[in-house]
Amino acid sequence: MLHRLVLALCLWVSPLLAEDWPRLLGPRLNATSSESGLLPRIPSNGPPVRWDKAIGTGYAAPSIAQGRLFLFHRQGNQELTEAWDAQTGTPIWKHTQPSSYRDPYGYNNGPRCTPLLHDNRVYTFGAEGLLSCLEAETGKQLWQRNTAAEFEIPGAFFGVGSTPLMEGGKLLIMAGGQPNATVIAVDPKTGKTLWESVGEKNWTGQPMLGWPGERTVEWRRWEKTASYASLIASEIHGRRVVHALTRQGLTVLDPNNGQVLFSRWFRARADDSVNAMTPLVIGNDVLISSAYYRSGSVLLRGSPGATNFTEIWSGLGLEMHWSQPIRVGAHLYGFSGRNEPDAVLRCVEYETGTMAWERSERWPPHSAEQPPVFGRGSFILAEGRLLALGEGGLLGLFQPNPGRCEELGRWQVPSLHYPCWAGPVLSGGLLYLRSEDRLVCLDLRATANPGALKP
Repeated sequence: MLHRLVLALCLWVSPLLAEDWPRLLGPRLNATSSESGLLPRIPSNGPPVRWDKAIGTGYAAPSIAQGRLFLFHRQGNQELTEAWDAQTGTPIWKHTQPSSYRDPYGYNNGPRCTPLLHDNRVYTFGAEGLLSCLEAETGKQLWQRNTAAEFEIPGAFFGVGSTPLMEGGKLLIMAGGQPNATVIAVDPKTGKTLWESVGEKNWTGQPMLGWPGERTVEWRRWEKTASYASLIASEIHGRRVVHALTRQGLTVLDPNNGQVLFSRWFRARADDSVNAMTPLVIGNDVLISSAYYRSGSVLLRGSPGATNFTEIWSGLGLEMHWSQPIRVGAHLYGFSGRNEPDAVLRCVEYETGTMAWERSERWPPHSAEQPPVFGRGSFILAEGRLLALGEGGLLGLFQPNPGRCEELGRWQVPSLHYPCWAGPVLSGGLLYLRSEDRLVCLDLRATANPGALKP
């Protein structure tokens, strides 16, 4: 009787411990979760599948708040924002908007940006730059702006791909407008522009660091300015700032007025290159990384006022494409590499960038079948362990260990396939994994997997 009472109490309390995942990279913008009571290993036959649904195209991860899952995807010539019951996958409402986007490189035509949930509203940023605000309860459209029509925006390589950020009561967007509207702030209630910043004014004359001859920037109006890295906020010595890794490099802004506090050139020399990893901010530090043409990573440390950042190290130990590395203790863990054939899982020292170990996750080119590797995967840190989603749908669990790669289990999710480029999402003990055309919900709660707890 006592056992049943304790179990019932645990089940009643557990929803209170569930953590929402309301935006890209989760509540702390660093792919970490505070949830507990999860599986200590991945069973060989996988965790229970709560639901598995066919969806439209796109690379946007879902977002979750108050028991609802919000998905942004495309079907036919429409971009859809849908609200579902997060536990059952039952549809609640659907909002549609037209889309004629065609990817010039042959990737799919769906949206790339993850829905942003804030104050009972859903904000989406479509592949063609359609910025929308919806009522979270009903899906009613509250306002919408067509940034491609309103701003002078050179054509992007792969469509719009930088997820908006809510900071200081302002909705911040990497719009990519010329000459000085790479980043804009709008009123989240009305969509009205509050400020525009970043571009010719702050980049002209800046040294092109890492380029032969250390040339300086000569601004061109046809130059692309937006990247695929999302905006992120942090405190540098007590000052609230926003970090924007644009196509040209890192810009640190005052979110109140858009004032540029610091800029540092960071991009590959080849034109057909992008910055895609959202900066990793830890304390007064910011790590930027790129997998294109030996750009590598740079760790910068901010000074009081956030007007100057000192380079702590730079190197090729981590070449992150779109996923962030995870810091655990004195080390970073991440999937490095631009393409499948050069993907590796690496552990590097945080303070020096020195590699501690690496394991090949290389994917042979033109493979007919999904190989048993993670490729360029994505991590979530939960309960001190690293949950991994490989780009072919391989689910894994790792124990962070600077001495060696310590894997705690893996399972190929049957319905998932390449490309799984949206990061994994964890909320309420449920793990949500997306491929190009499916969304799967797995139950990672230890109570739902009693067999996996046995030694």
